[in-house]
Amino acid sequence: MAVRLYMPHFGLMNTEDSFKTAEGALLRAKLHIRAGKRRLRQGKISAGILTLYDAFCFAMDWYAFPPERRKKLDIREGEDLKKEKTLYDILVRSGVLDGVFDFAAFDKLVEYASENEMPDYDHKKLLQEIESVMTQLGVMPFDEAALPPEDPATF
Repeated sequence: MAVRLYMPHFGLMNTEDSFKTAEGALLRAKLHIRAGKRRLRQGKISAGILTLYDAFCFAMDWYAFPPERRKKLDIREGEDLKKEKTLYDILVRSGVLDGVFDFAAFDKLVEYASENEMPDYDHKKLLQEIESVMTQLGVMPFDEAALPPEDPATF
């Protein structure tokens, strides 16, 4: 299938902005939260988990992007903020996140979901935990109606 069927932000934003600006990363995170939740409701569990992982990563990037927030983070020599696990650890160590979320388990789940369908996986607890992290980061709550409308052709 074409990339547009999988990427919930296709046609709704400039993808490059999500890598270059805080605003782009935040918009991508919000679009992927909305689409990930929709995919879970539709029973597309693996796709929903992968979409929420993307949202999770871009939400962390958004938080660490502005210099005024970055300088308040406890970043140690040699740490690469482009590595999701490292960034998560920095956010926990800096007191931005409470550390309750098991990022390592989520990462393993994402790896499994990328190769397997998971129709029987109960995603409710995972979704609650991700929403908690998104709230701690300041990404949630947000008004979904303020986002560009979803493309019905998107997977």
